[in-house]
Parts: sequence; C-alpha cells; structure tokens
Amino acid sequence: MLEELKKKVLAANLELVTQGLVIYTWGNVSGIDRESGLMVIKPSGVPYSELKAEDMVVVDLNGRVVEGRLRPSSDTPTHIVLYKAFPTIGGVVHTHSTYATAWAQAGLAIEPLGTTHADYFHGPVPCTEGLGDARTEGDYEAETGNVIVECFKGLDPVHTPGVLVRNHGPFCWGASPAEAVYHSRVLEEVAKMNFITLSLNPGASIPAKLIEKHFLRKHGPGATYGQK
Repeated sequence: MLEELKKKVLAANLELVTQGLVIYTWGNVSGIDRESGLMVIKPSGVPYSELKAEDMVVVDLNGRVVEGRLRPSSDTPTHIVLYKAFPTIGGVVHTHSTYATAWAQAGLAIEPLGTTHADYFHGPVPCTEGLGDARTEGDYEAETGNVIVECFKGLDPVHTPGVLVRNHGPFCWGASPAEAVYHSRVLEEVAKMNFITLSLNPGASIPAKLIEKHFLRKHGPGATYGQK
C-alpha cells in the first residue's frame, strides 16, 4: 500500500540526517496521499540507520494505523492536524535542529533580516503561543498542531512554510516530503544567520520593499528566478 510514497518518506527522513538536522532518533517526516486520505510517517524511536521503506507506517486522518508492524511517530497527531488544516501541503517535517529550536525555546519569531530569508519566507517565521497545563495534560500532540493552526490565522502556509512551536522546536511543510525537508534546512540556516546577525548588530533590519522583491521574484506570478 502506497509503496512509492513510503519510498519518498523514507528518503526524506534519511535526508534529515544528511543535512545535519537530526541526531539519534530525533525528528520525523510524513507524506500524505490526498486521494486516499492516508498518511505515511516514520515509526517511533527507530534509528535512521535502520530504517527501511517497509518500516514506514500508513495512518488514516483519524490516527488509526492502516498498515505497518511498528508504532507510528509520537508526533503523528500533530501531522494529522496540519494536513487537515492546510489542504495544499503534501509533506510535514519536525526536527530539533539547533538554531531553530533555540529560537523556539526563547519564544521568539525569526524576523526577516536579509534576502535569504525573504527568498523563502514571506515575513517572519512565527513562534506559537506556549501550551498551557490543560493542553499539555490533554491530547498534547494534537494540541501542538492546534497551536500551530491558531498561529496561522491570517497567514498563508504556502508563503510561510514553517513555524516554531514555543519551548519545543520547528515544524516545516511543503508540497511533498522532499520539499518539506528542503524548507526545514532553509529554516535552520536562516535561524543561524539571524542569531549571528543580531549578535553583531542588535538593531539590524531589512526594508519591506526588499523583502517583497526577493519573495516575489521566486514565488510571484511573474517570478523570474530559475528556469521555465
């Protein structure tokens, strides 16, 4: 079942290691088949070096395991909430990459300071509210998804393909599992750049028109970046 998607989800999970975004068993990638309404996700607690395509777990959007001998990632409910709320996305990534997680632990959004940021994120990468006691003691992983969705009221998840969950870490998404990993790697690099920039100049900023120029030349209707 969904054998091609399993291969893509496996490859995306292994790319997290290649890109230095995870260690040990941290992090997870999922992908969704919108036609069937089924999601494929990394199994919980299995080292990346041991993962095989047949280890990927197929789950429906109610959280029920449809196929797989292993338990799905403990973050599965968060992924499900995001797929339901953002119908244009096809892949979700969660990591504890160092710099992005540091911003999340500080409870700070990553403001655009340069054109690298503006090439990929149309404005700040937001940081959610913290999860209070009631949410933490309840369906914690689903509530993690809910605070992300609440944070994105008024935001376009395609134009801002990532978020920081306060006290926790980054989640990113994209049209596919591979694109979600790509955005996760970009987010980590932007988080690192901003940390260094603000260490050198706490008052650093970027003109709003320059943000628009760089974002639209890649993502606007008249985009000029790359090949047709």
